[in-house]
Parts: sequence; C-alpha cells; structure tokens
Amino acid sequence: MGNRADLKRFFVSLIVVFASTSGVEAQQREEPEPITIQRGGGPPTIPDVPRDEVIGFALYTVENGILKLSVQLYPLQEGESREVTLQVRKEDEWETIGQSDADELGWLATFRIVGWDDTRNVPYRATHPGGAVFEGLIRKNPVDKNEIVVAAFTGNSNQDRGPRADIVENIKIQDPDLLFFSGDQSYDHRDHTAAWLLFGRQFGEIIKDRPTITIPDDHDVGQGNLWGEGGKVSTLQGGADGGYTMPADYVNMVQRAQTSHLPDPYDPTPIDQGITVYYTSLNVGGIDFAIIEDRKWKTGPAGLIPQQGPRPDHVNDPSYDRSTVDVPEARLLGDRQLEFLREWGQDWTDTEMKAVLSQTIFAGGAHIHGRSNGRLLADLDSNGWPQAGRARALKEIRRCFGVHIAGDQHLATVIHHGVHSWEDSSFSFCVPSIVNFYGRWWWPLEEPMNHDEMSPLPFTGRFYDGMGNKLTMHAYANPTRQNYNAAGHGIVRFNKSTREITMECWPRHVDVRDPEARQFPGWPVKVHQEENYSRAPLAYLPTLRISGSEKPLVQVFDEYLNEVVYTVRLNGNTWRPKVFREATYTIRVGEGSEVQVIRGVEAWGTESDDQRVLNIAL
Repeated sequence: MGNRADLKRFFVSLIVVFASTSGVEAQQREEPEPITIQRGGGPPTIPDVPRDEVIGFALYTVENGILKLSVQLYPLQEGESREVTLQVRKEDEWETIGQSDADELGWLATFRIVGWDDTRNVPYRATHPGGAVFEGLIRKNPVDKNEIVVAAFTGNSNQDRGPRADIVENIKIQDPDLLFFSGDQSYDHRDHTAAWLLFGRQFGEIIKDRPTITIPDDHDVGQGNLWGEGGKVSTLQGGADGGYTMPADYVNMVQRAQTSHLPDPYDPTPIDQGITVYYTSLNVGGIDFAIIEDRKWKTGPAGLIPQQGPRPDHVNDPSYDRSTVDVPEARLLGDRQLEFLREWGQDWTDTEMKAVLSQTIFAGGAHIHGRSNGRLLADLDSNGWPQAGRARALKEIRRCFGVHIAGDQHLATVIHHGVHSWEDSSFSFCVPSIVNFYGRWWWPLEEPMNHDEMSPLPFTGRFYDGMGNKLTMHAYANPTRQNYNAAGHGIVRFNKSTREITMECWPRHVDVRDPEARQFPGWPVKVHQEENYSRAPLAYLPTLRISGSEKPLVQVFDEYLNEVVYTVRLNGNTWRPKVFREATYTIRVGEGSEVQVIRGVEAWGTESDDQRVLNIAL
C-alpha cells in the first residue's frame, strides 16, 4: 500500500454497507444492519531482525526535571549483551547519560535521568553493543505556545496487522505536543511482546520525537473485560467476578512495557498479588494531565448484582430495573485514586488548564454492540457503572474544571455528564478506534430531550444511559458506509488565552492536507473550560478584583462542609465566584508565597442584587 488511494481502497474493502435512514423517526424504526468484516490478523510473530537492528522503538516523558525513557528491544540471543546506552547530542558530540540492562521478560531497558533541562530540544539516541542505533528528539516543554495539541487513540485491533501510514502521516502534519494511547494497543492476550513490537513498528516514527502516554486496558493484560478489584485473582470466565485472569508477572510485564516511561507514580504501593500501579500526572506546556487507572480497583459485578442478561455484565432483560444494579458499596476508581485526583486538582503549579486521561468514559455511551440485534440496556463494563463510583469520580474532576479524554468504547462520542442535574459535571471525549472491527452505535429508542436542531446528528440532546446516569450527547460517530466503520483518531486543542477546548474527530481515510477533508459529522466540538463545571449556582460570592497577577489562582472553600468547592486559574483579574448553597466560604487567591486568604465570606442568593467587591492585592 504505497499511497493514500491504496489505503482508501483497502478500508473500503473491509466493510459492507449497512442500511442508511434519514430523520429521527426513521432511524428509531430501523436498527443498523451488521457490518461484515474481512478479517486477516493471524497469530502475532516477532520478526528475526538483523542483530544491528535489535532496538525497536523508544517512549519518553519529562516531568519536574526528570526524563523517563524506555527502550524496547527485540529478543536478544544467548551471549548477546543486554546493555543499552542512552546518549544525547551536545554540540557536535554524543554524550552518554545512562546505561541500563534490558530485562529478559519483555526485553525493555528503562532510564530515569534527574536534572533534565526541558527548555530546549535535545536529540537522543539509544545504542546496543551489537551495532543497533535508534535516534529521536526529546522536545522542549512548549510553555511558550498558546495552543497545546493532543492526539488521542484507542483500539489497535489485531485483525489488521498492517502499517498505520495514513494515521502517521496525518499526525506529522497536525504535529501534536503530546500523544495519548488510551488502551488496547494489543489484542493478543498472551503474546504482548510480539504485539507491542508491532505497535512500535506501526507508530514508532511519531512516538520517538514527542512525549507519549500509553496506558494498558483489558485486552493488553489478557482479558476481554477487566474489573481489577484491587488485584484479586479472577476465577470466572470473562473476569466478571473481579480481578486478573493472567499471572501477576505477566500483568506487570505489560504495565512495565507500556508505562515505565511515565512520570513516577503518585503512590507506587502495589495492589494484591504485587501488581504494580502507575497513576500519575504530566504537565505539557501548562496543561496538567492526570493519568488514572479506571479498571484497577473497579468492583466485579458477578455475585454482587442479579444477572439480567446472557452474562453478568450485560443487561438485556426488558423488565430490567436500574435500581437493581445501583450498589453504593461497589468501587470504581478506589480511595487511593480519588485522593490523588483531589490533591492533583488543587495543585496548579505552572498550570493553566486541567485534563484527565483514562481508559474509558463515565457513561454507557453505546446502545448496540457488534451486530444489529446486539442491543444492550446496560453495559457494566462501561464506567457508567457503578453509579456511585462514577459520581465520586466526576465530582473530583469537576472541582478543577477538568475535561476527560478516553477511549475503549469503539464509538467516538462527546458527552456532557451530569451527576445530580443535567450538565453539572465535565465533558468527555471518547476517541474512535484506530481499527474498528467491532462496531457500536449510539441509537436510543427514546426521543431526545433538548435536541440541538442545528446538529447534523439526530440523536443529540439529553438522555439517561442504561444505568440511569444523566448525559447530554453532543456528537457521536456511528459506523456508516461513508466513514469506514468509524475508525480514526482524535485531536484536542487547549487554547490558553481563551480557555477553549476544541475536540476534533478525524476518520482514517481523510488526508488532513486536503482542503476538502472533513471530520466526522458533528465535529469539531468547542467548549469553554468553565463548562466542565456547569452546575447551576444557588448563590454567589463577591466579585473579585485582583491586582499583582495576570492569571491568579482562586480556590473556594466551604467552611461548614470543610471541603474545597473548586480551584481554577483565572484568565483575567476580575471574576465572580459561583457557589451551590448559601453558606460561609473561605477564598484563597494566589499561590506560593503570594497568597491572600479571606475567611467568613457569605454567599448571597442573587447575582444581580449583590454589588459587593473584594479588592485583593498580591
């Protein structure tokens, strides 16, 4: 496949058209027909590379002056050196800054370099005594850029082991500051190293030159679905009893390969079986990303709720009562990660905006799975379940006005989440699969509430998902003849001067250089940072007029509840804080040694009648 025309013909050959309909009523009468795929994956293989080409690829991040870099090798032979050397280019010479031995379970060498200068671009190379050399570029922190760009991916199906040249070429043009692979980089449940080396051959060309986040999901660690439940051993086929089905050594090998280059974990304490954790944060250009593990502590549904479908996590009983699956004792992120999110959300050091990265979204974002009769009333593998755990997670994310970026669902969506009322929490962007052999559709049977008449999509508006969670659908990319089974990638643009977040969704066959190139219908979606906490105010605090800082940090603290309401960096010097009950608050303005604290501030119930002003000098 030497050009884009060949790639386009290839993707056309993969799908069979499903019946198209027009209008909301017609689409509600007719279900989508199944998409038939010509599969051709085969078992994974590791090529026998020349001995001077044993370095496959490298991944890196830089945070707080620490460079973390991992080098993936092909299997080394008996008698070959395990040593890998890391060098950087200084003027006209290569300087060695680290050496590391590749482990024999996964063939990975890792580096942690303290005191890294992130103010300049630095060429690097990894070398092996057998002659292999791999070169790349460690980019400077783009703090001087107004727009920080993230490219996001999910679902790299093993049914297509071919190159990803179309995506790679588009990414080179879009030139993101950060790459995010949200999971299922490998679908080869017991052959991760072979699949991971293939992933490197597919994407190594763009990974080597920019910071990259890769986090494993269920298929990466050898399971169709994963409810980690703190690391217990799963004994039920399908894993719905909670825990891991593969040995802990295998799970740790996968996590080591995919996450060793991430910043140090917030709390590295392993879970049961000695399974490691990696949840952490990464600041790129003033955008602070929390990286969380939304499967690791999640409770398994089997035995906890009544089975109301063909398997414990799929509900398709027409008499289904949503309250039967609403079990407050079930966990989602777990106490450790909730504590991390709260602390991370209050720390705005060198930060202008916040975002959360994880495997999947906090809603049931699809109605039909895999085939035309595959309608589910509830999918407990989604993070719409458990409902109480979902609510706790969203409450932490909205405290810092964070947007959520994830994958896993095979179906691209933009959803505005609600906990107690519509749109009172953050937006999420579920990006499309890289290769989508398992179609899913957003195809509600009920009429939408507050449908956007300007949208080209019929099923936008307010809905309840299968667990009874409130969600407002802004965009979705159902598989059609025109969009090549809805495969593609996402782009998220963070504009620091306007505080706008633009979400783009690009089909795989599109050449972004073409003036006629179009995103999926309904995209791009643009939201303002403050829309990630759109909860309706019940009262207001005085207008803040702040001098001495161009972008001051403001925190509002509820004195009676003894908790932070929210923390946000302003884009200006005047702002009116909203609150959600008439009470007494503490307002903190500034950071570091320059902080003003005003206690005992009363909230008033109306905005128009309250002319109070607080003048604050930093």
